[in-house]
Amino acid sequence: MDDSGALARLDRRLTSCRACPRLVEWREEVARTKRAAFADWTYWGRPVPGFGPADARLLIIGLAPAAHGGNRTGRMFTGDRSGDVLYQALYDVGLANRPTAVSADDGLELYGVRITAPVHCAPPANKPTPGERDTCRSWLVQELHLLRPTVRAALVLGAFGWQAALPAFAEAGWTVPRPRPAFAHGTRVALDGLDLFGCFHVSQRNTFTGRLTPEMLRQVLRTAGKTAGLPVS
Repeated sequence: MDDSGALARLDRRLTSCRACPRLVEWREEVARTKRAAFADWTYWGRPVPGFGPADARLLIIGLAPAAHGGNRTGRMFTGDRSGDVLYQALYDVGLANRPTAVSADDGLELYGVRITAPVHCAPPANKPTPGERDTCRSWLVQELHLLRPTVRAALVLGAFGWQAALPAFAEAGWTVPRPRPAFAHGTRVALDGLDLFGCFHVSQRNTFTGRLTPEMLRQVLRTAGKTAGLPVS
């Protein structure tokens, strides 16, 4: 069954969500005031939908859009330092057609990969509240339902994403082990027909300090990609 239309409709509905007052206020304030370097941009300033094909075999789950990244450009991990690291690694292992992501119309394509987040609005200080995480979960659950026919592996970036993803997978029909497995870089958990991988987040704090190196990221992407049945280099 082709769920591309259903996923596109889900993405459109998501961009109109106003369920979390604190996040709505913040994302719109950032879009009005902008950052000096992006003064000539018209910021997106809305929830940011997932990015990638509807028949993706590998799903990458982050945390939330950056205030001057996805909240500016309207696409996940686009226009910020974290995205610079992630898309370079995807390109290096053959899962993207270019190593950079600067705008939603830059021609970037992902091969068998979709990128999403458990929270779709930019949060203050990059820290959604547990309540905001839980309110936003229904969007991820719906996305997982639509991806289930093809997705075979998921790579979760960071502990927050891991804690948010596990109940979403459970709600979407996968059997999640009890007790729920703890997050760690390189951890691997088998669900029903899907392998879940943990990876340190591609935040500047992790990449600048060397906690997550480019090779560490490439290695976990290769493993997850191969598990998903994608041709990786």
